[in-house]
Amino acid sequence: MLLVETVRKSGLDTAVSAALAPWRKARAVHDPGKMLLDVALAVALGGDCLADIEVLRAEPAVFGPVASDPTVSRLVDTLAGSGKRALTAIRRARAQVREHLWALAGDAAPDQSGQVTLDLDGVLVISHSDKQDAAATWKRTFGHHPLMGFVDHGPGGAGEPVAGLLRAGNAGSNTAADHITATRLALAQLPKKYRRGRRTLVRTDSGGGTHEFVNWLTARGRWLSYSVGMTITDAIHHAVLHVPASAWTPTVEPGGEVRDSAWVAELAGDCLTGWPKGMRLIVRKERPHPGAQLRFANADGMRLTCFATNTPGEAIAALELRHRQRARCEDRIRNPRDTGLRNLPFHGFAQNQIWLEIVQLALDLLAWMPMLALTGSSRLWEPKRLRLRLFSAAAQLVTTSRRRYLRLARHWPWTELITAAQQRLAALPNPG
Repeated sequence: MLLVETVRKSGLDTAVSAALAPWRKARAVHDPGKMLLDVALAVALGGDCLADIEVLRAEPAVFGPVASDPTVSRLVDTLAGSGKRALTAIRRARAQVREHLWALAGDAAPDQSGQVTLDLDGVLVISHSDKQDAAATWKRTFGHHPLMGFVDHGPGGAGEPVAGLLRAGNAGSNTAADHITATRLALAQLPKKYRRGRRTLVRTDSGGGTHEFVNWLTARGRWLSYSVGMTITDAIHHAVLHVPASAWTPTVEPGGEVRDSAWVAELAGDCLTGWPKGMRLIVRKERPHPGAQLRFANADGMRLTCFATNTPGEAIAALELRHRQRARCEDRIRNPRDTGLRNLPFHGFAQNQIWLEIVQLALDLLAWMPMLALTGSSRLWEPKRLRLRLFSAAAQLVTTSRRRYLRLARHWPWTELITAAQQRLAALPNPG
């Protein structure tokens, strides 16, 4: 009920139905947009293939009429056969709803600080059969290597997907062209005022630390902020060895307290040769934890990491903390794996790209529902916890006196949370 109400209040059902209207046949019983959202709802509830739409079919009072498995399968084949037209239509509908929903969320929206943070990272999807474009990955597995982008909701929330670029398993981790494509997809999902300018921060690991990608981010007319990991080259390693002890600044924790055994310093000189103007190169050294394996790039027994940013004026300890908080992206990567991306269910590459869009729709719902309806620590719950505590609660739909009631078990620990969330969603204005 919470997810269905989120779909209705956000206007996602209307937007997706309008976007997929060209693919609706004359006298068709089922709307393509409704079918696609039904699959997304099934995936949000824990499904990992088209057949799991049966979960919705078993509850017509909640989800309405649900198409048969062959009908849904034919829809996916039809959308996949249309090339980029269907993908573009779905993405445009998501972007339209996202802008409306952020305005609806008010203080809970991720852009309330005046800045939006985009995190890019790759996901390895294991394949157990010879699917199209499945290949050996850099981790010696076999499958695909999608590149995904997420909007970071900060410490008070989760995150939502804004880009999903399906790639072959042997796609490189630092391919600049793929990073540029994924960033374009992500920016297209944001409200127009965040599609260029310093209010949008792009964070990546060292896979994004390439000349081509950084030059693209800072090109005239784009001027995006960035915080990208950098590989420790010989020049950087040599510069670190010549940093005086007085130039090292202790790192800080999110609460402002000093972090033990970790320091940062800003490098200059030959290390910045050939990079865009305004780039700041910041290196971090930290005493490795007991048992950690040292690398050749370490210095004086300290583990070194490095990142680059174009944010001027801010203290390097604060910039290092901001880049370190990119670790939340690892949680965002875990969520798709728990939400339909444990494997790719189709043989064809085009069909699996449609599946990746369905996974993103499901993740959108799992991010938007807490944003609109939950408060406090429950906004941080990941999909597996939402399913266990909220979506699997025993309940009964009862119709009496021409009214419908949702009766929840009194002894369920989160009954009040579910009731309050439903009331918040009901209080939101209807779209249109």
